[in-house]
Amino acid sequence: MSDCRRQWNREDELPVYLAGPITTGLNQRKSFGMFSAVEGAFESKTIDFDNYAVGRKGSRTPRSGSRERLLDAGDPVGKTPGGAREGPRNSPPGEREDAPGGVQVRFSSGMESANGTSERLLIKGGRVVNDDQSFFADVYIEDGLIKQVGENLAVPGSVKVIEANGRMIVPGGIDVNTCFMKPFLGTQPVDDFLQGTRAALAGGTTMIIDHVTPQPGDSLLEAFERWQEAADKKACCDYSLHVDIPQWNEVVKDELELLVQDKGINSFQVYMAYKDVYQLTDSQLYEAFSFLKHLGAMVLVHAENGDLIAQEQRKILEMGITGPEGHPLSRPEELEAEAVFRAITLGNRVNCPVYITKVMSKSAADTITQARRKGQPHSLFCSSGFPPQSESSIFLSSSPGSVVFGEPITASLATDGSHYWSKNWAKAAAYVTSPPLSPDPTTPDHLHTLLACGDLQVVGSSHCAYSTSQKAIGKDDFTLIPEGTNGVEERMGFVWDKAVAMGKMDENQFVAVTSTTAAKIFNLYPRKGRIAVGSDADVVIWDPDSVKTITAKLQQSGAEYNIFEGLECRGGPAIVLSQGRVVYEEGKLQAQQGTGRFIPRKPFPDYAYQRVKFRNQVKNKQSVTRGVYDGPVYDVTPTPKYITPSPSAKTSPTSHQPPPIRNLHQSNFSLSGAQIDDNVPRRSGHRIVAPPGGRSNITSLG
Repeated sequence: MSDCRRQWNREDELPVYLAGPITTGLNQRKSFGMFSAVEGAFESKTIDFDNYAVGRKGSRTPRSGSRERLLDAGDPVGKTPGGAREGPRNSPPGEREDAPGGVQVRFSSGMESANGTSERLLIKGGRVVNDDQSFFADVYIEDGLIKQVGENLAVPGSVKVIEANGRMIVPGGIDVNTCFMKPFLGTQPVDDFLQGTRAALAGGTTMIIDHVTPQPGDSLLEAFERWQEAADKKACCDYSLHVDIPQWNEVVKDELELLVQDKGINSFQVYMAYKDVYQLTDSQLYEAFSFLKHLGAMVLVHAENGDLIAQEQRKILEMGITGPEGHPLSRPEELEAEAVFRAITLGNRVNCPVYITKVMSKSAADTITQARRKGQPHSLFCSSGFPPQSESSIFLSSSPGSVVFGEPITASLATDGSHYWSKNWAKAAAYVTSPPLSPDPTTPDHLHTLLACGDLQVVGSSHCAYSTSQKAIGKDDFTLIPEGTNGVEERMGFVWDKAVAMGKMDENQFVAVTSTTAAKIFNLYPRKGRIAVGSDADVVIWDPDSVKTITAKLQQSGAEYNIFEGLECRGGPAIVLSQGRVVYEEGKLQAQQGTGRFIPRKPFPDYAYQRVKFRNQVKNKQSVTRGVYDGPVYDVTPTPKYITPSPSAKTSPTSHQPPPIRNLHQSNFSLSGAQIDDNVPRRSGHRIVAPPGGRSNITSLG
């Protein structure tokens, strides 16, 4: 990879999304990425933020803060007081080519630095990158909101000015899969909401969605309150919560309804693994999918075949394999792919959107891809890599594709499962997570390809860091090793390094998979996930040229190891803004504990449920109107349904036993008991004079 990077030193060899600012006069390139040829694509679009925003003007829960959303009622969205609009900035020739390489921060007269606590910020000379367009513009921030986007902005005199010098201005990352308080045998991860959100900010992530993980039998509401209380005290960035469902009953249904309607939760995770702990049966999953669809919530699925895993674990342990290598041996990737297929099938039957968390293997990712493409035209090539042979092969089916989303994580995108066979037990145990990392070294590249094609949609981290001593709980039994890896700090950097810098995806797709699509799926958009007037000022100035080597010595995580140790990563944040405040600047973290806000989310996100609504109309099942049948009907005797007796019924001497069933093949004749000729003395022999078939002497007939 280093050889490849040395070849990129010349700017004219770079892809357009890695090249420096382009200013060539009349022929200046005005756009970047896949939308450059669309006329009018960069004109200001009017967005009704009141209809899309979540938690604004009184919709926050009591814990979420009281700051109202400040939108200029008389200024249309996208316009600025100076007449500028959100759109491409036409820079005069030579204005940016000679700009300094680094990001500079300066203060206008009368403005003092307060460690990034300024309420008024102006980012100048940057290139705004959203999921659908890129353009040169300045960004003015006030009171934690983006107030203006455009050129020649009219701003107050006393503002803090950040000179981006042509670097990208992207929405803050959104990590929708963290586990900062997940318990395991009485222990919790070393990275709590304080350490975890600090690591997130250092990597460019400005919002996380953590998993509330109640134990079986616990109240979902009480667990939610514990998580929210801990996060309010410690979180350094905005956050929201998923709630996991460990069992299914009427009490759980009531609590789910309260969480959706009163607490601002619109996503819940169910488990197909962890037999006798979290695993739900297929019938329970069907009921859960149906009920959550009725509530308008997103169904998150941990997809593994828990029944077969339990059998495989028992077999592996009986073979004497107790080390970390037993983890992937007992959870082969076909068990993940089978469960993914089953979850999608259940979602299709219910017509419910399904979100598969932690896509770790090629076969699981391909299962999602095929389900999404069903009934849709191929992107250009078949999955084999060759063009379709005929027009009829372009469509996989006449039925619509599944409403399913796939989420690979940092670990599955940057490393593989070969480390499970390391001679160093602590190193091998550090990689233990479920589903396990695939031993196939080509898996990360395959997952990045599917991300770039849109077949996978979101990148999470599943950050759940345990110390080596905690991992050692399972030193004699791999099934007891706490499951979890790091990744929240490295998430965005590795997507850039292994996808954008390698030419697999452009900068707009990078924003989509690390921020915008997650915001849309979980109903945070456009408050989060976009650089636009009225959005939260969670902003990252991204430096595509920075290069660093991952090491545990420099990480923000509290763990003493890093599974990406020694890997080189190209691209990273130069400055990170959270709620309009500078919290990370050139390697220095300035985050403050407890400043994170809980962000409630409304149900029925359009990004997932709009298709579901129309499919309900299309797939509406109706009976066929026909005449009454008045012909002969065969007369049968109703037979009761056979019920398998319980084990106690078989062994209990007092239980009622059914009468024995007569075997018709047996005769009524029996030689047992008294016979009518018992009083006749028997002879020892009898000569037959001329028996049929020849003479013979038959003896001992008695």
